[in-house]
Amino acid sequence: MAAQGVFITFEGIDGSGKSTQARRLADHLRAIGRDVVLTREPGGSPGAEEIRRLVLEGDPDRWSAETEILLFTAARRDHLEKTIAPALAAGKAVICDRFADSTRLYQGITRGDLRGVVDQLHALMIGREPDLTFIIDMDPALGLARAKGRNGAEERFEDFGEALQQKMRAGFLDLAREFADRCVVVDGNRGIDAVAADVARLADGRLG
Repeated sequence: MAAQGVFITFEGIDGSGKSTQARRLADHLRAIGRDVVLTREPGGSPGAEEIRRLVLEGDPDRWSAETEILLFTAARRDHLEKTIAPALAAGKAVICDRFADSTRLYQGITRGDLRGVVDQLHALMIGREPDLTFIIDMDPALGLARAKGRNGAEERFEDFGEALQQKMRAGFLDLAREFADRCVVVDGNRGIDAVAADVARLADGRLG
């Protein structure tokens, strides 16, 4: 795995702290000598960042779930080509804030019965799963309050409300069982340092 690089993703509901934990793990791995690329989705490459603005800003009803699947897959393909695959080929550790699991839920399950479409497109255009996925589990009400408290422009999905976040939390826990070989659930209802310590310990154990 080390020779080909390692691909680690962070997933969770909005406001769960996954972005912070992705940064903390990147710092930890760099401190022990690994070459790390920290990236995000949607985004992570110039073309994908342009698509990010399309899907995360504006009215909640701006796009249908079907259209979003196509946009996210296009962004992910560009991200894979321009950022993820080259870094892995160079033997680097790639840490990504969200990946295909988010699309499986946001567009595939919580807004319609489209999981099969997501998986078909993923197999056709992406064909890559992470080596390790951390799911930061968080109380949906607390996570949504945190997310809305950022007062940023990218709140289109937060504007769907707590009901969506409840579905997302349940969906992520289901995914953790479905992909038990790569998914680890971490309790995010704690302080940042405590969560980061657990993530670092688990990553070290998995990666050797």
